[in-house]
Amino acid sequence: MTSTEMTVGDLIDLLSACDPNAPVRQAMNPFFPMAHRLAQVLQSVDETGRTVVYLAEGRGEDAQLGHLPPEVAVALTWQGPVQAPPRRTRRRVSGN
Repeated sequence: MTSTEMTVGDLIDLLSACDPNAPVRQAMNPFFPMAHRLAQVLQSVDETGRTVVYLAEGRGEDAQLGHLPPEVAVALTWQGPVQAPPRRTRRRVSGN
């Protein structure tokens, strides 16, 4: 059986390329992208008996940090790149 789920080994490989002192955050909800602090890593067993690891957000008021940076939402393909509308020439008041 081929799994498309990320494994703990995959996560460790991806994290090994990151700054070890950087805080870990979780990006959630592609329709309203928000950033959350991670507080716990929990290992459990799912309904099929397979070991699963959960990354849990904190419970405090400061667990949700606010909107996900736009470049992160674009990189995750949750949003398309947004460009500023083209500038129009300003109209002048007659006589100037």
